[in-house]
Amino acid sequence: MKNLKKRSECPISSSLDIWGDKWSLLIVRDLMLLKACTYGDFLKSEEKIATNILASRLQMLEDNEVILKQEHPDSKAKVLYKLSQKGIDLFPLMVEINLWADKYFTLPAERKKMVEAVKRDKQGFIEEAIASMQEQPK
Repeated sequence: MKNLKKRSECPISSSLDIWGDKWSLLIVRDLMLLKACTYGDFLKSEEKIATNILASRLQMLEDNEVILKQEHPDSKAKVLYKLSQKGIDLFPLMVEINLWADKYFTLPAERKKMVEAVKRDKQGFIEEAIASMQEQPK
């Protein structure tokens, strides 16, 4: 991991230096939902990330070992991005963000369904999702 210049020793500030912009968390979200993505997959998200920002965030997340870049099994011209264990460990945070959003926003039906499952058994939901993400072929 590259040495980042920290603004302070605060754990929240240090964490935000790695994943604290909206684009980085959206990349992590896509990888959690889809398990693996190509550069083009990220460009198809409804948030419409610009190519220069996407390239920068992917590099930063890779440098900080949140994501892994691997050869694409079907194309030498493409790479596949996957979450590292460090990235997978962000899942409980993403669950909490969804719970917070459910309290203050109207969620799409599929996300609302997920939130209801979380509310029934948060720990079980998190454990099952993390186990699923860890089963990804390396």
